[in-house]
Amino acid sequence: MPLKMRKSAVSEPVDGYCPIGACMALIGGMWTPNIIWYLSGGARRFSELRADVKPISAKMLSTRLKELEDNGVVSRRVVSSSPPSVEYSLTTLGRDLVPAIEAIARVGFKLKKEQARKRMSIAR
Repeated sequence: MPLKMRKSAVSEPVDGYCPIGACMALIGGMWTPNIIWYLSGGARRFSELRADVKPISAKMLSTRLKELEDNGVVSRRVVSSSPPSVEYSLTTLGRDLVPAIEAIARVGFKLKKEQARKRMSIAR
């Protein structure tokens, strides 16, 4: 006799639209959470972000910043200086993502701590 299929206790997405999927589409790309994380501290120039998000390539950083700008997460501002430079900062939507990135970082710190604890116990 097959097992009865249970209904999920989590509410169903409205109109088949999954809010988790929409958010992950924004932040799920390689390096994207890191970029948002570093921009949460304030506006950064391209070269500053590249130094922050090691070992990202210039091409990948440029691609991710363009995607984030197109999705309304990051704003790009040309600074009139000599030589001209560009600063990137988080939009309101980008700042709304910061608590989620911080929560992921907290779990990451816990995971690293647990992994280190396990390595120490194995080494003994």
